[in-house]
Amino acid sequence: MHPLLNIAVRAARSAGDVIVRHLDRLDAVKVEDKGAHDMVSEVDRQAEARIIGVIRAAYPAHAILAEESGRHSGTDFEWVVDPLDGTRNYLRGLPHFAVSIAVRRRGRVEQGVVFDPVRQEMFAASRGSGASLDNRRIRVATGNGLRDAMIATGMPVSRPADLDVQTAESHALCREGAILRRSGSAALDLAYVAAGRLDGFWEWGLRPWDIAAGILLVREAGGIVAGRGGADDALDTGDVVAANPRILRAMLAQLHRRGRSGPQVSPALAPEDRSAG
Repeated sequence: MHPLLNIAVRAARSAGDVIVRHLDRLDAVKVEDKGAHDMVSEVDRQAEARIIGVIRAAYPAHAILAEESGRHSGTDFEWVVDPLDGTRNYLRGLPHFAVSIAVRRRGRVEQGVVFDPVRQEMFAASRGSGASLDNRRIRVATGNGLRDAMIATGMPVSRPADLDVQTAESHALCREGAILRRSGSAALDLAYVAAGRLDGFWEWGLRPWDIAAGILLVREAGGIVAGRGGADDALDTGDVVAANPRILRAMLAQLHRRGRSGPQVSPALAPEDRSAG
């Protein structure tokens, strides 16, 4: 295992310990609103502090971009941290949330982990070395089209204009035979695409800490991640479509047809031709 990935795994497990320890007393967890349909708990902050502590002990000069504490300046290496993706699920006792940690150098994601502390599942990837679940190699699903494909998404309830667009996109995919799921954790959705549990995922307006690790997982598992119009800009724009090449093309065709913008759908590149991030 790459040294950076080893530290990411260690940091994710440490944060997971904090998260699980509070599960039996969620009624006492302090929660604050960060904005419309967005919240942060003291558990998010404690888990993030654990992650940063592990990173700083190993790489004190590295930069960090963390959801709750923002940007910490440093070297060309930057850790992108979501200490608890799926906070709303967590606070309701719904056991579907994750820790997401990625390492990028000069904008390119090199290492990534998504850790489910309830199931104790560690999804991990190093650029050019493949993706794994608990040290077992994983690959994206092999489906050919949208019929019976299980596609996950997240609805932008805090952005009414996008909500109407995404509702139309959902209808378009369903008319092609897709089966939709909304789990509440983009990081786990992307990890599940990488593991073949889901056939695809799309969502607009995500943040780097939501998707950096998951994008690398999908690409290293043989999948494609593109932006809204098919370009290789998902991490920059936060607009994400992920699947195997055939399903991704079919998704983009429907999303383009129903979306509010009119970019031409770009041909999907082969997985090995796309750099993560």
